[in-house]
Amino acid sequence: MAITKLERRTKIKSRIRVVVSGTANRPRLSVFRSNKEIYAQLIDDVQGTTITAAGSTDKTIAGKDGNKSEKAAMVGSLVAEKAKAAGITEVVFDRGGNLYHGRIKQLADAARKGGLKF
Repeated sequence: MAITKLERRTKIKSRIRVVVSGTANRPRLSVFRSNKEIYAQLIDDVQGTTITAAGSTDKTIAGKDGNKSEKAAMVGSLVAEKAKAAGITEVVFDRGGNLYHGRIKQLADAARKGGLKF
């Protein structure tokens, strides 16, 4: 029986989460990509809390023109800006089972350019 795309991505995501875990000093930058939108959040897995989050549905990004890749880059820079405001410079990147390509890569590059180290 063939594995669906969703089942494959879920298996990859669970393998990643065994290795990648965030702390208060170095939180996990988790990325969720849907067909239309992209979201990123900084998570402290020890406490089980979200430190900060950004998405393409935020008011600062939703009103701007651009394709999905450009909006992903905007989300990356916004999450880096919010992380700096919270006093965070280093993160662990969690691509959420998606390939490090396209919108995921755009977001990561923009976050690096914004000052996050991972």
